[in-house]
Amino acid sequence: MERLHKVLARAGVDSRRKCEELIATGRVRVNGRTVSEPGTRVDEHSDRIEVDGRPIASGARRSYWLANKPPGYLSTVRDPRGRPTIVDLVRSDERVYPVGRLDLDSEGLMLLTNDGELAQRLIHPSFEHEKEYQVWVDGKPTQRTLQRLREGIELEDGFTWPAQVQVLRQEQGGTWLRFVIHEGRKRQLRRMCEAVGHPVRRLIRTRMGPLSLGELPVGKSRALTDAEIQTLKEAVTS
Repeated sequence: MERLHKVLARAGVDSRRKCEELIATGRVRVNGRTVSEPGTRVDEHSDRIEVDGRPIASGARRSYWLANKPPGYLSTVRDPRGRPTIVDLVRSDERVYPVGRLDLDSEGLMLLTNDGELAQRLIHPSFEHEKEYQVWVDGKPTQRTLQRLREGIELEDGFTWPAQVQVLRQEQGGTWLRFVIHEGRKRQLRRMCEAVGHPVRRLIRTRMGPLSLGELPVGKSRALTDAEIQTLKEAVTS
């Protein structure tokens, strides 16, 4: 017997947190009965579990996909307003969901999977997995400003952790910066750069843990190789 929200996440329904929300809002039934407690224990092999009236695919094959998110795509499984989502770019036979988020205007690497345990370890701040970005900001930050970004910026939700920041190049009145951070606060880099007077014009995630975007075109996706999957699993268990 295992907790319901974990079973749903492992079946590729969504992340654990989202599965808890599905249960709390009455969208999940077990053996014909609506369940509202995420911690309810179930047997995925003998209990009939349904989400929005459809049975989940228990024991689904693990699937891992890399996508290059364009601006204008949501980092969600679905959108009630019909806007495009990152899942629209993936042609997986299994149901997958995004690991972490990029905001609407941001671009770059996103991992999608139905491996709930791996996803949880990748996004949880206690595991401190690196995320790398190329960020185009207005103006030319001074060395003092760059040092402030490296040491941590005070935002409304507290100081940011130390970050790696370096100048890549100057371009059309702006500057391309390389950031490497361990946190994943909402719109964190945009807020950091705004706080030091250099608003973000463009933001591209190029790496997440051991996974790099490489030459994957914008708007395209691909399945991870066996070697990449193994490296990823080693990264979250070390």
